[in-house]
Amino acid sequence: MSEKKISVLIIYTGGTIGMIQDPETGALMPFNFDHLLDNVPELKRLGFLISSIQFEPPIDSSEIDPASWIRLVKIIADNYDTYDGFVVLHGTDTMAYTASALSFMLENLAKPVILTGSQLPIGMLRTDGKENLITAIEIAAAKENGFPVVPEVCIFFQNHLMRGNRTSKISAENFNAFRSLNYPALARVGMHIRYDNNLINKVRVPKPLKPHYLMDTNVVILKIFPGITPQTVDSILNIPHLKGVVLETYGTGNAPSKPWFLDMLRAAVARGIVIVNVTQCSSGSVQMSLYGPGNKLAQAGIISGYDSTTEAAITKLMFLFGHGLSSEEVKDRMRLPLTGEYSTQHLEDQIEA
Repeated sequence: MSEKKISVLIIYTGGTIGMIQDPETGALMPFNFDHLLDNVPELKRLGFLISSIQFEPPIDSSEIDPASWIRLVKIIADNYDTYDGFVVLHGTDTMAYTASALSFMLENLAKPVILTGSQLPIGMLRTDGKENLITAIEIAAAKENGFPVVPEVCIFFQNHLMRGNRTSKISAENFNAFRSLNYPALARVGMHIRYDNNLINKVRVPKPLKPHYLMDTNVVILKIFPGITPQTVDSILNIPHLKGVVLETYGTGNAPSKPWFLDMLRAAVARGIVIVNVTQCSSGSVQMSLYGPGNKLAQAGIISGYDSTTEAAITKLMFLFGHGLSSEEVKDRMRLPLTGEYSTQHLEDQIEA
């Protein structure tokens, strides 16, 4: 009796990887997903059962919103028992947000969900799309002793497999558009795919997938900059129905110590708004105990986002508030990693401090 073939479901949401150039205007336009398979005949040589579902119409990644994430979760949940792994083709601009959101919304995930895309359309001569797609499918199908090698939400881009909620887009033009600067790559791809099993979230006892469909968008990102005015901060912190703020600060979590600024933060916290401190730097961690300005933020009731990306912090707030948790409950859960979105060593260091 022949072994059952490994099956992978490709979900095409939109984005550059599935676009062609209009010969008259030169503009990139989405085309039917069937063309993607026509342009990558190598897929037939992988030996997997590959099926596809596409968003109709395809969505440019700048248009992606929580409704799109809910749609993706529903597709994965509905097909979870049928396929061994999933590949999500997605535009690059918001891919890190989608990967972060899915990591929270797919509780008990025990199969690979690999997001990928490209900087050039797959039909173009120098495209990076073919290699990204083929390798993402191989990773989604990879098993060891009958178990998936990478049972988590990841982004694969230009030779790096990265945990989805640790990843950010770093370039608008280069093929190495994404990096996970605070957590090492889960796999590096050259002639072979070399996994680092010590870094991958392994599933010890598989549980039924628990999909979540509730997200609350009453959150905002507030980026500190020299010369920020009281009017700017006041207008943001007093947005009607606001529940959560990701505060992008300098360095290790520092911000101005002006009385008006700290007073506004304290007042917002007193109203039940959860404010999470993340660094504007590409890499590194918030350590509010290190310098005086950071200390004052902690005293004002701001909580640390440790080495979370902005994408992970904002989608985690949406996820937690979406499930009706109180401000205190959200604070408690923001202080603990749900799916490896920040390094626990930073948590231990700050508890000791």
